[in-house]
This record gives sequence, structure tokens and C-alpha cells, in this order.
Amino acid sequence: FAESLLQILIELGPKVVTHPEDYETRGNLMWVATMALNGLIGAGVPQDWATHQIGHELTTLYNIDHARTLAIVLPGMLTVRKDAKRQKLLQYAKRVWDITEGSDDEIIDAAIAKTRAFFESLGLPTRLSAYDIGEDGITAILKQLEEHGMVALGERHEVTLAESRKVLEAAR
Repeated sequence: FAESLLQILIELGPKVVTHPEDYETRGNLMWVATMALNGLIGAGVPQDWATHQIGHELTTLYNIDHARTLAIVLPGMLTVRKDAKRQKLLQYAKRVWDITEGSDDEIIDAAIAKTRAFFESLGLPTRLSAYDIGEDGITAILKQLEEHGMVALGERHEVTLAESRKVLEAAR
């Protein structure tokens, strides 16, 4: 279900950007977003909200809307966590992006690159530098995470502050 929602978002996203007045396409996009966020796709499975939690701190500190913060954080999160998320990333690459050629590492890297390119194609920058956020900003985000008790994120609580730093550095 989650993979089909991603496929639909990949199909509809460019259409909405190109034709924002298309009510039907926008309505379908909103329906997909509702399905993604209503809790149904997470029922009975482990959930990893680390990307969202780091993204919330970017919103708080820099007033960047949440969709944009996800576009910044997710490619870095996938890159840093690719060993821990190996099987899920291979599944994502094959089922969402139809990437089947190459070694496992090449398939995963291609999926991450396609994810970043998709966001960029929609006009969503995927780098902190696009918002003039450098090392001081990374330090401020980590401080916020610590102050909010977000020092062990993810479904296995493996995304420590050190891991969050790596994610943010990958997003520079």
C-alpha cells in the first residue's frame, strides 16, 4: 500500500507543479497524502519517523515548511542508514523506482539519487546550503533535538545525535 502511494505521488507530483489549476489532479494528490498520513499504512508495522523529527527542528529553527524539510533530510537519512535499512531500500528501489540492474549497493545508490532528483524536479531543494544553513545550523538543530529528548530516533532507536549529525552533514 505504501509503495503504491509513493508511485502515485511520483506520477502526480510533476503534474501538480506543471498544472496547479488542475483541480482533479490536486484532489487526487490530497487523497494520496491523506492515505499516507491517516495511520493506515503504519498499522501493525514498525515505524521510523526520524526524518520527520529532524525535519520538525528545521521548521522550528528556520521556518522551512515540512515538505521541504523532508526533501532535505530524507536523501541524507537514506544514505547514512543504508546499511541498517539495506533490505527495505532494495525493496524501495525495485518496487517504487523499478531499479533492478547493478549490484545491491548500486541499486540502493540509484534509488537515493532518484529520490533526490525527484524532489529537485519539483523545485524542492535537497541541500541545507540552499537555505544558507551551514555547520552552525547543524549544531543548532542537534541542540534542539537534544533539548526535545530526540536522542534515539527511528523504530530501533538507533538514530543517535551522532547519526543525526551524519544525516545533516550528508544534506549540506
